[in-house]
Amino acid sequence: MNIAIIGYGRMGHEIETIAVNRDHEIKLIIDQDNTDDLNELNLKETDVAIEFSLPDAAFNNIVKCLKLKTPVVSGTTGWLKDYDKAAGICKESGTSFIHSTNFSIGVNILFRLNAELARYMSHLGEYSPSIEEIHHTRKLDSPSGTAITLAGGICGQNPNYKEWCFENEKAKDHIPVRSIRTGDVPGTHIITWNSEVDSISLRHEARNRKGLALGAVIAAEFIYNRKGVFTMNDVLGF
Repeated sequence: MNIAIIGYGRMGHEIETIAVNRDHEIKLIIDQDNTDDLNELNLKETDVAIEFSLPDAAFNNIVKCLKLKTPVVSGTTGWLKDYDKAAGICKESGTSFIHSTNFSIGVNILFRLNAELARYMSHLGEYSPSIEEIHHTRKLDSPSGTAITLAGGICGQNPNYKEWCFENEKAKDHIPVRSIRTGDVPGTHIITWNSEVDSISLRHEARNRKGLALGAVIAAEFIYNRKGVFTMNDVLGF
């Protein structure tokens, strides 16, 4: 595949390394200082764009590619109020689009386990859930998109919970989320179900950013010759 990388921070560099190692070619790199290069001429030879930019730029970057019929893999969070608009533009343009709050294969397994555990717990009112997420100090959004997805997975399977809240906002039918920003932590997510007598936890701890980058490239390999809006469940066959 010929790949465009949009956002050339640490994730962009990891994506470049993994893509090249998997025999793909990087045709275009877009960062803050050359945004005008994201145009029809430069995207002509691009099979797919992998977008890990900033929340305030992500939607415009994604829409520009989709309108030019370039498939997009997006891992940026903090812009998802406009997700449905992007999905609609994808369908109108007859191309493909996939967004995930976390492309790590391990995290997507965690999403499945989290939903299953929430379903079991729907009959056990003595247990209550909480989520903790830990990331590096440069992460802009809080809580993480992954934590919000985990909360959504619980709400979707357990009728006792409707939404997430910050841990200091406690509400009866809300899942408290604690966000910690420290050091250079790539990402740790912990879901805990507590009762008076015990607790049950699911934990995913990223050792580096390679898992995220690998998952994004695998997603690009999946969508570049397909049409439609996809999720990581489609990619992984869940």
